[in-house]
Amino acid sequence: MILLRRLLGDVLRRQRQRQGRTLREVSSSARVSLGYLSEVERGQKEASSELLSAICDALDVRMSELMREVSDELSLAELAQSAAASEPVPAPVRPMLNSVSMASVAVGPERVTIKAPAEAVNVVAA
Repeated sequence: MILLRRLLGDVLRRQRQRQGRTLREVSSSARVSLGYLSEVERGQKEASSELLSAICDALDVRMSELMREVSDELSLAELAQSAAASEPVPAPVRPMLNSVSMASVAVGPERVTIKAPAEAVNVVAA
């Protein structure tokens, strides 16, 4: 079974470690107890949206970026779980958005084109 709280904790820990920050620094900045933040990072506690917002602010990371990374991890975990169970992978598999370069976004009057390395995705404005 894939636990979302574990994936979320792993992503939070990686974000913190990429910045070279300690649990104590982030917990102080987010105004969360060090022990509770540690439990969230280890996937032992479910973090509320308010708590996630405070941690993201402390890490200077957008919550959407955090959730995108968690979503990508979840997709990979589901694929691995399907492969381990010898189930066929449903087609088509959604391409991961991490491969899209934000510098390649072009905006037109009616259409937004996001250019990925291998393909272009068109989004029609509503």
